[in-house]
This record gives sequence, C-alpha cells and structure tokens, in this order.
Amino acid sequence: MSDHDLLCLLLGRSVSAPIAGRVAADLLGQFGDLGGIAAADGPELGRVDGVGAAAIMDLKLLRQLSVRLARSAVCARPVLSSWHALLDYARIALAHLPREQFRALFLDRRNILMRDELVADGSVDHAPVYPREVIRRALELSASALILVHNHPSGDPTPSQADITVTRQIIEAAKVFGLHVHDHVIVGREGTASFRTLGLI
Repeated sequence: MSDHDLLCLLLGRSVSAPIAGRVAADLLGQFGDLGGIAAADGPELGRVDGVGAAAIMDLKLLRQLSVRLARSAVCARPVLSSWHALLDYARIALAHLPREQFRALFLDRRNILMRDELVADGSVDHAPVYPREVIRRALELSASALILVHNHPSGDPTPSQADITVTRQIIEAAKVFGLHVHDHVIVGREGTASFRTLGLI
C-alpha cells in the first residue's frame, strides 16, 4: 500500500470520500512524506484545503501512536543492547520536526530508559541548553547515565561546533556526580550522527 493510499484510508474518517484522494495528495505535496505530515503543527495542516479540525486530530494521533510504539521498543530492554530501536525512536520522534529540539534520555543502573524529557525547544537552527539543568534533572531522577538527543531541521545530522561544546560541558559536569553520558545522537532527515561513533566522546 502506498503512502497516498494509507493516508486516504486514515483521512476517510474525517474527510469526505470524494476529496480524500486530493487532500492526501496535497498533504504529501506540501510536507513531502508521512513523517513530514505527522510532524507538522495544527495551523500548518489546517492551511491545506479540506483539512479540518477532525483530520488534524487524526494526524496528530497518528504521530503520537508512532512515537509511543517506537518508545515501547526502547523501554523493553537495556538501551545499549537495543541501539537500533533507540535510533528508530529518535528518528520517528525528531527527524521531521520544523524546529530544533534537545532531549535527554535518563537511564537507570541497568541502562533501562527511565525518562525521555525535553530539555530545550528552539528555533530552526538552535535550542538553548544549560548543562547544569540537565545534570540537576538526572540527580532528581536518580539516573545513573544519560543519552543526549537532538535534531537538525536542516536535515544534515553533522555536529556543529556548538553541539560539540555543549556536549563536552555536559560530560564534564556529569563526571562530578558519577554520571555517565553514553552518547549524543543528532537526528536529521538525511540520517543520524553518533558522537561516540565519530570519536567525539
């Protein structure tokens, strides 16, 4: 089943049948693919002719379901032994977002995911991150380790100098409290970049 046909079936609940095909085509034309549609905010979706409040709700529910299914796969076992599931989750949650979002995954002593929390919500090319706040939250949760994750709306996951600097600051702050930073993963539509794999951690 094509993305267009799947989208038509989904929209069939909230868009009249005669125009569902056209609306699905317009959405794909506007946002590129299902990921782009799911990540778009309500006002953006509402600008597509034929997309009303009910259709927007269905599309937002689709995104939430996708993210939660991916997260459940990550939570099922230690993160470091289910790395591909973690990357899938990060891509589904972040790859198509129009603004930069920085998240911290807090892990327990067995490296099981305890919490996935938003650290900073930013602009198209920057999200302000304060290392002390990341570490403070890790201590509040009694976490033993963390993985940093953020997206590049440009699509290119290559770390910037600012990304490298803030990561090193967080690692140094974490060491003081015996916390381990396993990795920093950057997500873009073109793929993912791991600081550990790149030798930056």
